Amino acid sequence: MISPFGYILNSKISANNFKSTITTIKNWVNAKEKNKYICVCNTHSLVSASKDKYFSSALEKADICTPDGMPLVWALKMYGFKEQDRVDGPNLMLKLCEESAMNNFKIYLYGGTEETLKRLEFKLKSLYMGIQIVGTYSPPFRQLSEEENELIRNNINQSNADLVFVSLGCPKQEMWMYENSSQINSILIGVGAAFNFIIGEIKRPPLILQKLCLEWLFRLLYEPKRLWKRYLYNNTLYILKFISTYSRNKKKNMNNLSH
Repeated sequence: MISPFGYILNSKISANNFKSTITTIKNWVNAKEKNKYICVCNTHSLVSASKDKYFSSALEKADICTPDGMPLVWALKMYGFKEQDRVDGPNLMLKLCEESAMNNFKIYLYGGTEETLKRLEFKLKSLYMGIQIVGTYSPPFRQLSEEENELIRNNINQSNADLVFVSLGCPKQEMWMYENSSQINSILIGVGAAFNFIIGEIKRPPLILQKLCLEWLFRLLYEPKRLWKRYLYNNTLYILKFISTYSRNKKKNMNNLSH
């Protein structure tokens, strides 16, 4: 079954709410469906994809592109997907880990530093009794050779993981999943900075700020040197591009809703 989706800027974003996204992924695991990957998207993702054809293809070929940021949720609601809510990386990962512990799904953690992975594995095992973490890998912070990628793919396949959480940052994780998913017998889920959020290395704002679309401001105040250009420049570009594509996408999305 093809997931419903709406066009935002130049990308297709899945119009599944949080609960139905979890259900879809669980159904894939139970049906032994493999070679799939999921992108968790925000305004930065879509602005980047609008300027980079290869990255745009990575999002286009994804089995699900969730609306992480609230601007994407609001856009889908404006286009008629009234039941849409936010499907963000940290909460998606935590809920799937909870479901995995209850359903004996096997988990693999890919990305981050060795220290981050150790802390994350300890945290998840303390949160979810019986969770099966069958492998972890911290890749080097450089371009991988094909030989290295092959070793990583073999390692994941030999672990028999059902779900692989990928934390490499955008757009690196989306590119890696796009290029490798067809040879990995698991469901890959790019969760951005979720590893760091879950272990408490990066703070999340209060829920009210998340709902008001102010998480970016909260993070900007904590990491101004790293994030100011990305957020202020990117958010402005997103608004301009959204306005310029609104009429075109409104027609396309109305057709999707009518089918």
